[in-house]
Amino acid sequence: MSKILLLGSGELGKEFVIAAQRLGQYVIAVDSYANAPAMQVAHEFEVMNMLDGDALDALVKKHNPEYIIPEIEAIRTERFYDYEKQGFTVIPSAKAANFTMNRKSIRDLAAKELGLKTAAYRYATSAQELKKAVSEIGMPCVVKPLMSSSGKGQSTIKTEADIETAWNYSQEGSRGDVAEVIVETFVTFNYEITLLTVTQRNGETLFCPPIGHTQDRGDYRESWQPATMEQVYLKTAQEMSAKVTKTLGGTGIWGVEFFVGDDGVYFSELSPRPHDTGMVTLANTQNFNEFELHLRAVLGLPIAEITQERIGASAVILATGHSDTPTFSNIEAVASAPKSDFRLFGKPTSRPYRRMGVVVTYDALGGDVTEVTKRAKELAAQVEVRL
Repeated sequence: MSKILLLGSGELGKEFVIAAQRLGQYVIAVDSYANAPAMQVAHEFEVMNMLDGDALDALVKKHNPEYIIPEIEAIRTERFYDYEKQGFTVIPSAKAANFTMNRKSIRDLAAKELGLKTAAYRYATSAQELKKAVSEIGMPCVVKPLMSSSGKGQSTIKTEADIETAWNYSQEGSRGDVAEVIVETFVTFNYEITLLTVTQRNGETLFCPPIGHTQDRGDYRESWQPATMEQVYLKTAQEMSAKVTKTLGGTGIWGVEFFVGDDGVYFSELSPRPHDTGMVTLANTQNFNEFELHLRAVLGLPIAEITQERIGASAVILATGHSDTPTFSNIEAVASAPKSDFRLFGKPTSRPYRRMGVVVTYDALGGDVTEVTKRAKELAAQVEVRL
């Protein structure tokens, strides 16, 4: 049995803990609020501000874990380098966690050091700098906080009147104490994918079948697997993904996002952990779901192959307002639907657009992915989060 310190305890962390429990691992779940989803299934939990470096040091010293696994961005990740020197294993690695928790680090690595194709971009630390960056990039363009998740603080600028609003919104959605934003030219793309990539301790890098997804307000709403894409573009995405994950180092699953347009594949973002769009794998679309793959890579267990077992889709269940006691109605509609399933995350509170659950649907290989995705969306829309 290994002791795992999980830094972040959302719905992705919850599924990871469930996978870890099945293989007899011991997990301490950490987050900034009590009763977070992963805490509900972990052996122990801690409530703390992970941006407090001294408190984070004390936490690691207290639990002395074999593995430190970040699940969110709001962590003092620069401390991870010291933890590695002390003999702790940071997943995927201290460099990977530190670079990918900040869009500036990972974008500069991808574009400048590795030469990957990306959207043109600038940085800004104030509304005035944002205005200058927009004039250089052109409109429309996308503004994102350097530290955020699930699309928080992200918006599109189409006119000069949008600039101040975009700056204010970016600061509201930023995680941590970084006020800087990245400004990207708007890429004309035909579709976007997540390529779940698994790096192993002693094995080759593996790729899951590509996952297509749609976003709203910068956050994923539906995903499906496999995404239909040209083989030449898939190979390019795999090569780019292998290149960046090798440079960052370490083991585990990575959610690597790409835009695909008429002029090729653009690297977009990278998460060094299970990805929200990868919740489609909870429909057993693969021989191992993304959480099981992450755990096995972390523990150094060999993964011989990743195989597509059936097609599938996921659609999120969203809250529409604030509540300290959210409940659900019409779950029976999902439960009674064939080739469907659902997860309720167990979040103790709700707010507008907060993900509270997910519906997954599936069919045999060779089925219609578009139809499976449509079913997932329709079923998720029937579930109401009561406030």
